[in-house]
Amino acid sequence: MTSKKDKTPVPVQPVPEKRGYEFFGPYGAFAITFGLPVLLYGFTFLCNEVSGCPAPSLLHPSTLTLDKLKEEVGWPEGGIRALYDTKVFLWVLGYYLLQLVLYVVLPGQVVEGTELACGGRLRYKFNAFPTAVLILAGLAAGTYLDGADFVVWTFIWDNYPQVIAANLIICSSLAAFVYLNSFSVPAPGKPNPELRQLAPGGHSGNVLYDFFIGRELNPRVRLPIPFVDEASRTIDIKVWCEMRPGLLGWIIMNLSNIARQYRTFGYVTDSIVLSTALQAFYVLDGLYMEPALLTTMDVIMDGFGYMLSFGDLVWVPFIYNLQTRYLAMFPNELGLRGIALVLAPTVVGYMIFRGANNQKNRFRTNPNDPRVKDIKYIETASGSKLMTSGWWGLARHINYLGDWLMSWSYSLPTGVSGFVIVNSVSPSTGELEKRAVQTPESRGAALLITYFFLIYFGVLLLHRERRDEEKCKKKYGKDWDRYTSLVRSRIIPGVY
Repeated sequence: MTSKKDKTPVPVQPVPEKRGYEFFGPYGAFAITFGLPVLLYGFTFLCNEVSGCPAPSLLHPSTLTLDKLKEEVGWPEGGIRALYDTKVFLWVLGYYLLQLVLYVVLPGQVVEGTELACGGRLRYKFNAFPTAVLILAGLAAGTYLDGADFVVWTFIWDNYPQVIAANLIICSSLAAFVYLNSFSVPAPGKPNPELRQLAPGGHSGNVLYDFFIGRELNPRVRLPIPFVDEASRTIDIKVWCEMRPGLLGWIIMNLSNIARQYRTFGYVTDSIVLSTALQAFYVLDGLYMEPALLTTMDVIMDGFGYMLSFGDLVWVPFIYNLQTRYLAMFPNELGLRGIALVLAPTVVGYMIFRGANNQKNRFRTNPNDPRVKDIKYIETASGSKLMTSGWWGLARHINYLGDWLMSWSYSLPTGVSGFVIVNSVSPSTGELEKRAVQTPESRGAALLITYFFLIYFGVLLLHRERRDEEKCKKKYGKDWDRYTSLVRSRIIPGVY
């Protein structure tokens, strides 16, 4: 008698979980979708090498006129239309295609994600770190041959507003694609072999809000590429965007700023090198530990919409490089004491951030690992285990404290920021020269720009912590109350 082989049952789509509005609902989605690009361009033009940082007219509001402000910020003669350039768009698109090709052809680690509500686990290919190393090596070779005049560095600085616009178009198009494609997610009760599901907060029925927050949890595309394995031809759009173009782009923006400082002044300061090095370390460390992303709330709970698409591809590279962009225009020497003051919170923050995240990832993926086998925990009714000792016994979101402390080192090198551009006649050549000078009036006037990241990041982490708490309370119920009675602090042990 022949035996029948067991067949793996095809997962059936459950009724998707539904949650209320976040970010003040549709009104907040509208404000963020259209307001943040305006803010980004505001920082770009108001802190400039034409008149200073910030533009001098902002220091004298009573004399401020639109025409004068446009002149001071170097507003293009073609107006808003001049912010788009097809040639720039194609070069930026080429950068994305390079990232895509390297994802497919380079070897990588294939890892299963956490179990989904619809049943089963998705598989992910990770090779962001070797991709970054290869691209940075190519940029290093170009710099070795051409120095600070390497075409990539000059292209980025000379076309900066247009590079932003290109990324805005790409991120918006991607958000529109995943929104429209999300309506092909199988309905409840239907077979779901591809393990697609809607995000809990992404199917409110309001078009603008769902487009912003993201309808589908893990939108994916399969490229029609022969002779490669399934993992290499499958692109998880959310994970790919979070770990690839924007994060590496952040480093590339900073390197372009260093090259600009050298072209302008003939030297490179310790402040811009230190800020760039620490940010690069943060990025490369994250890329090296790429599989740890699978246990984050972004992957487990959040849909992919305009919020994440804009955040990953535009906000990260162009807001996070504001500090080094400022230093490219106004050099600042720290000295040994200044360097030590910058490094101190960074070292402490990294120990907390990486130690906590590694501990969580090991505990979730391999609780028998010798490094976490003695961790105390409580088991919830859902089967999840919540750690009550180690890093996570100090505070429920201790990793956020480490993340925020590391961000200090990005802004501190700018010092008490602010400068104006003054015209003077060179005594040796008799030619008109422009010099960046910090006057008593301008000193400290640019703090909102160069320290914006530190403030914004702190607010972001507080908001994320509140979202995490709300989701955990709903998921674990009374078990969460029991857990919070054991681990009382939220982020800062004994303080908050």
